[in-house]
Amino acid sequence: MPRDYSLTGPDARRAVDAGLVTEDWYRTPIDRKQMKALMKRADQPAIRDTVILFGLMVVLAGIAIALMPSWWSVPCWLAYGVLYGSAMDSRWHECGHGTAFKTRWMNQLVYQVACFCMMRDPWCWKYSHARHHSDTIIVGRDPEIAIMRPVVALKVASNLLGLVDVPDGLRRMVVHASGRMLPDEETYVEAVFYPKTFRTARIWLAIYALTVLTAVLFQSWVPLLLIGLPRLYGCWHMVLTGWLQHGGLDDNALDHRLNSRTVYMNPVSRFIYWNMNYHVEHHMFPLVPYYRLPDLHRVCAFDFPAPNRSIPQAFAEMLPVLWRQRHDPDFHLRRPLPDSAHPYHDGPRASAG
Repeated sequence: MPRDYSLTGPDARRAVDAGLVTEDWYRTPIDRKQMKALMKRADQPAIRDTVILFGLMVVLAGIAIALMPSWWSVPCWLAYGVLYGSAMDSRWHECGHGTAFKTRWMNQLVYQVACFCMMRDPWCWKYSHARHHSDTIIVGRDPEIAIMRPVVALKVASNLLGLVDVPDGLRRMVVHASGRMLPDEETYVEAVFYPKTFRTARIWLAIYALTVLTAVLFQSWVPLLLIGLPRLYGCWHMVLTGWLQHGGLDDNALDHRLNSRTVYMNPVSRFIYWNMNYHVEHHMFPLVPYYRLPDLHRVCAFDFPAPNRSIPQAFAEMLPVLWRQRHDPDFHLRRPLPDSAHPYHDGPRASAG
């Protein structure tokens, strides 16, 4: 059946009427003491990773600038772009949850920097992501559904260069700077945060304007390659891994094992992605810090479908489903559970059937 993904359309009302807006999500039973240990936060892992991330960005940018205008600078700019346009996404995400660091101000500092790099207002996106967790892949409720059905392949693929996200982010920035909120944002952002949103947008626009002015005055691409453009040419890793989070799986279900995917990844991707490849685990228990997700994965293994063995294997499973969803939007993948698992929780649809 047709889907209306807008947060103000008929599917938003249907989701409420169908009982899909609820706290009745399935959670794997875990011993309380064990869960408390898994949720324990620490500063050291995130400090280490943050120093490595920003250190690499400084080194790569420095080498790239030193090598310009030689083509030898391009690999350094491309690597810098991935750290800016993709790694900052996972930093935005985990620090937004407040779980990366034990110390609150450290979470806030990295969160604000990552929000700027990703062109995501820190107030709107905090509430947007809270809605994504409370109503994960519920049509008409979740504002962060990356792949909508029926799948429009060209639109989805164009976001590998940020051609969907970046114009939307700039549009929202301009609207906020004018002192207005968009209708979808008004459904999940508390009004008390509107003035902070407007102020943030005006500061960000001033920074971008200064960056462009500096590039023009010095007749150099360097300012734009440092600020702004990496959000376009460096976001491909974020987009590819983001597709794997929920792509091809069920919607309007109340079990994260049905709508989320865990994928084993190489160490470099896991560093960029901050272990969000353990995505079923993260959605089911979002207060577990990223550095404890591998432990959580082992604890939950008896109750979860088998993870994808690699990024290529995950795409081999997902892409045929997305291709079919171009013409059959109701089709989705339902992965088998191990014999030790509890049955899937299909929610209100099961009783309706």
